[in-house]
Formats: sequence, C-alpha cells, structure tokens
Amino acid sequence: MPLPFHYLLVDDSLQDQLLAQEAFDHLCPECVLTCVGSGREALALLHSPEFQPDVVLLDLNMPGMSGFELLREMKKAPPLVHIPVVILSTSSAQQDVSEAYTLHASSYLVKSSSFAGFLEQLEKVLHYWQASRTVNHGG
Repeated sequence: MPLPFHYLLVDDSLQDQLLAQEAFDHLCPECVLTCVGSGREALALLHSPEFQPDVVLLDLNMPGMSGFELLREMKKAPPLVHIPVVILSTSSAQQDVSEAYTLHASSYLVKSSSFAGFLEQLEKVLHYWQASRTVNHGG
C-alpha cells in the first residue's frame, strides 16, 4: 500500500489555509497537509531531514520572504530541488507567471475566487501529482 501523499501549503492567509484544509478533507482525507504562514517557516521545515513533502503549494505574495524568494532558495538547495512547487496565487500578472516558471515552478494556478472553483483546481492538482508518483514513493 503506498504511503499517503504529503503536501506543504505556504500561505500567510489563515483563511486560505483553512479553505485548503477543508478542501483536502473533502478531496483527499488520506493526504497529509501541513500549513505554514511564511516562507521562512517553510524553509526551516523543509531543511529538517524528517520533513519531506511530495509537493509544495506556494502563495507568492507574503510578507518577509515572498513565494519567489522561497522558490529561489528551494531550487538552490540540492536536497530540495526535486520537490515540485505549485504556485497558487491570486495574481494573474504575466510577469509573475513568467518569473515563477523561470525559477522552475512546476505549475502556476490563479486561485479561484469561489470555493467550488478552488475545489476543482485542487482536485486536478491532487490527481496529477498522485498519478505522477514523485521520487519519495518509488511506486
């Protein structure tokens, strides 16, 4: 039996974290979702050897360390470079999309403003990454 998927959500909005938790409870109750509110908190967690998420869901606009800065740091660190990063942002600015892909984000989604739309987006993300089976699962 495969291990449950582990996702890390990095978003400074407590409301968005709670929305994501509700969506995960509905779509993938066997998945593990860890939520942190800042890029620095995420980076510290990612550098601890016992914490290895399968996918990082990353907001861009956060105080302190932005999503772009976290993505840049992750892609410079050999133990973290392989972890897929899905940008979940309210920004649809072409400059943000281009920068995210330049920094090697795996995908970029503009957050839906409705819960139903967000559920649909998240469902597609979960199905894609579960079908892809990242290196941590070898199955």
